[in-house]
Amino acid sequence: MYITVNGVSLYYEKTGSGRPLVMAHCNSMDHKIFKKAAKKLSSRFTVYCPDSRDHGKSGKVKTLHYEDMAEDMFQFITALGLERPVFYGFSDGGIIGLILASRHPDLLSSLIVSGASLRPDSTKDLPLRFFRLWSHVDRSDKMRIMLREPDLTDELLAAIRVPTFVTAGERDVIKPEHTRHIAETVPGAALKIFPKTGHTGYIVNSEKIADYILSVIPE
Repeated sequence: MYITVNGVSLYYEKTGSGRPLVMAHCNSMDHKIFKKAAKKLSSRFTVYCPDSRDHGKSGKVKTLHYEDMAEDMFQFITALGLERPVFYGFSDGGIIGLILASRHPDLLSSLIVSGASLRPDSTKDLPLRFFRLWSHVDRSDKMRIMLREPDLTDELLAAIRVPTFVTAGERDVIKPEHTRHIAETVPGAALKIFPKTGHTGYIVNSEKIADYILSVIPE
């Protein structure tokens, strides 16, 4: 299905029944990474999996900004009339979720973020060097956005009022001190580190993140 919001056409898939849950994917992938998780979550939730702008089947843009992508999600939620959905965001999707929850404190019922970064230097040195090199090959703005954004201030994080759950892999590409800082700065946030896994292992084509969401979000 398609919906036009914030000047861009977003493709999304919807499955299940129950309270709404929106799942936002990472950079350079699309909604399909949540196929296994969405199937499991659909037993309790109506799951909405959009492709972010310039990803998957959604509309293309020349320049990406996380603030624009967060506004996409705000308009997506309001245009579909979703009442206080749960929002899950992975990596770039997590950044989007943090901005969204801060800018619109009454919009969501809960927020779960995985592998989100505060700033470009939240990424460990080796993968950050790879992103810099790949940005000269990839003609889209996908790598470049991670080299200049985000800039999630303590003030932005402290403005989040919904129950928030912060996760990362034990071997994540995001520096652990940055993940801890997010959890410590968002009021009342919980922190979960998944053992023996990296940035994507418990999320991409996995039910593990679905199990976690089901365990922390009450029926």
